[in-house]
Amino acid sequence: MKKKILGLDLGTTSIGFAYIIEDSENPAFSSIERIGVRVNPLTTDEQTNFEKGKPITTNADRTLKRGARRNLQRYKLRRKNLIAALKEANFIDEEMLLAESGENSTHETWRLRAKAVHEKIEKDQFARVLLLINKKRGYKSSRKAKNDDEGQIIDGMAVAKQLYEDGLTPGQLTFKLLKNGKKALPDFYRSDLENELDKVWNFQRQYHPDVLTETFRKEISGLGQRATSAIFWNQYKFNTAENKGARDEKKLQAYKWR
Repeated sequence: MKKKILGLDLGTTSIGFAYIIEDSENPAFSSIERIGVRVNPLTTDEQTNFEKGKPITTNADRTLKRGARRNLQRYKLRRKNLIAALKEANFIDEEMLLAESGENSTHETWRLRAKAVHEKIEKDQFARVLLLINKKRGYKSSRKAKNDDEGQIIDGMAVAKQLYEDGLTPGQLTFKLLKNGKKALPDFYRSDLENELDKVWNFQRQYHPDVLTETFRKEISGLGQRATSAIFWNQYKFNTAENKGARDEKKLQAYKWR
């Protein structure tokens, strides 16, 4: 009688295997069909996680490190191009120091950046402020655009610029896009949403002064939709407006009210 046997030797960094056929009636006909080892070299952290039974993905770790290298390379290239433009505009020269140096200079560039909003600063100081802003450019949406048109909607800075130039609130812009048949809605900066709430609250307060008080505004500040609805109901015994219809119809109606 012949039996097929697979033997495994599982280690933290390798797997050994042997596939044999055993003939119990005639041992001479027993044979080793295949034998080998697969080595999986792990770092110390990966081996520790493996021994603890934690899942590890070496590809994900490499992707993170590759992304960090790319970000650093792009930052260096942006800085190089900006310095070249500043030199061409005679804002700085080869001898000018662009880094913080000396005693009590840890936050000097940030001090200049804050000062530049309301006071005059020198050209070389302005160059340092530009370099600091260029280093930390702010949030940009991580959503993936399917086309150029959608890419403009997803770009948070482009959206903020459009709100400012057209004098629109986020709700007005979204309603306009929905009416034009757009499916991808913008990502807004929190500051733009807060400004919209201020405008809506202050304008509607002239019609509902008994409800939209400063005390009530502070009470619901920072709360989510459910908590806010509950407070409106507990204090004033009314809930959100009834909105019926298909999904797209309800979305359009909600933004029309907004």
